[in-house]
Amino acid sequence: MATFKATSRKDTVLSRNEIEALIADGRKIVIVDNKVLKTDAWLPYHPGGDKAILHMVGRDATNEVRAFHSAETQDLMQKYQIGRIEGQWRDFVPPIQYGVFRTREQQAEERSETERQQIEDGADSSENDTSEAPSPLFDPAERPESHLRKRRGSNGAASESSATSFSDLELEASPIQKDKAHGDDRTEQELKRDLELYPSLDQATQADIISKYRQLDTRLRDAGLYECNYSAYFIESLRYTALGLTSYLFLQNGHYLLSAAFLGAMWHQLVFTVHDAGHMGITHNFHIDSCIGIFIANFLGGLSCCWWKRNHNVHHIVTNSAEHDPDIQHMPFFAISHRFFSSLKSTYYDRVMTYDPVAKFMLKYQHLMYYPLLTFGRFNLYVLSWTYIFGLQGPRKGPAWWHRYLEIAGQLFFWYWYAYLTVYQSIPSGWSRFGFVMISNMIAMPVHVQITLSHFAMSTADLGVAESFPQRMLRTTMDVDCPWWLDFFHGGLQFQAVHHLFPRLPRHNLRAAQKLVMECCQEVKIPYVIYGFAEGNGKVIGHLGEVAKQARIMAECQRGMSAKDVFEAH
Repeated sequence: MATFKATSRKDTVLSRNEIEALIADGRKIVIVDNKVLKTDAWLPYHPGGDKAILHMVGRDATNEVRAFHSAETQDLMQKYQIGRIEGQWRDFVPPIQYGVFRTREQQAEERSETERQQIEDGADSSENDTSEAPSPLFDPAERPESHLRKRRGSNGAASESSATSFSDLELEASPIQKDKAHGDDRTEQELKRDLELYPSLDQATQADIISKYRQLDTRLRDAGLYECNYSAYFIESLRYTALGLTSYLFLQNGHYLLSAAFLGAMWHQLVFTVHDAGHMGITHNFHIDSCIGIFIANFLGGLSCCWWKRNHNVHHIVTNSAEHDPDIQHMPFFAISHRFFSSLKSTYYDRVMTYDPVAKFMLKYQHLMYYPLLTFGRFNLYVLSWTYIFGLQGPRKGPAWWHRYLEIAGQLFFWYWYAYLTVYQSIPSGWSRFGFVMISNMIAMPVHVQITLSHFAMSTADLGVAESFPQRMLRTTMDVDCPWWLDFFHGGLQFQAVHHLFPRLPRHNLRAAQKLVMECCQEVKIPYVIYGFAEGNGKVIGHLGEVAKQARIMAECQRGMSAKDVFEAH
């Protein structure tokens, strides 16, 4: 009998209104393969962090789940199934992204109000026997908004509210609409540009893109590109060992700055393997790859692999979103969009990124400070790692509960061999120690350039939940072209567009996969952005310079307004 009840419960078809009401009551509902999953119980234990799940609430997460999880993990998700849906699901805007949801009571009140209004107008209520209003993205509703506004209407409030309440809620909830309300036309221009450059957001077009994307995934699997090239990792290990031994030999012979340079070069190379392990791209086993990542990142590099996974998973899901993507939230030092001028709130860090006097000064020169500031990037990663580990941000129960303790052991080991045995015991003078610390940490700067290079010059416009996962990844990410013999230096990060589409694909197979991805992009008419390394750097510097120019213009306008107010006051 218990089995029958469980089976029948999972087979229950849940309506859109029922799912909306559950989310309004605080339930974390996610759709995967037409199955309705209630993830509340799993949220605190998710190894990839709670924020990654929160950005999927109310949405069809099938593509994201398949991209990030093994088949075994996907099977485990079935225990959280509470029902299923019929037909093609149209995404809600998740609560973390300021989506608004109606409870059962609110839905009943809206139905009653609609029926009352229809009776007063003499209309037949049977003609509109549904609480679901026309979608601002897909349905030809008569509204005063422009065509552009209809296409991005799901960016703010729940897209299924009534026509009148939708406009009001959207203006209140959507950061983009706030910019529009204050006369900011630049956001409008960026949206128009993307809507003209990329395929239509209509349901049929995006469904076709998803279908082609899944077919491409099958082609990659059939070609064996998901299989790790372990001979390539053998060569990698020889390179790491050579760099480490060379650093040690220079240290023992008193060539401290050269030793620091080779140690930094080793860290630079090791980051790429941690990235592979964090995506389960080496053995495809969660615990084995996690241990590989923790050993390299914490024991050898002093950084938290688990912090990186929590941060990086969110980046992959909401790539280049000003409010949500932590990888582009570098205030007060960098802003890749004018929208940071409005002191946005980061949903990842749960704080306002204030456009304060420091930011106003720094952003005016960000294109000049790009490379100098990135040389200090590793020091920032230390702080973020400590905050994660000792701030208890990771899961304390579930399959990854013990990872935190392994990371603590790794941190103690790293600072013992690096800070005490190497810097303090092996280097005699204060200035030599200072130089060793600075060079060893700053020499890994190209990694930070590589990471920002793939996103800083790309679109930050939000086209709403109607945009499919593959189109969003290709619109916000670019590849860097380089000869095959330089792949070791870029570590696979030059294939960011391919990687964002298929994050668990081993990096040594990304070059082969790129050709197939390009073919798919031509078929679905999505621009595939790829630049040479120098050209890509020029694009980033140019984009940062453009935002810096906007910051200077805004500062001049504010000074002008202040002077005018003072003059009028007298």
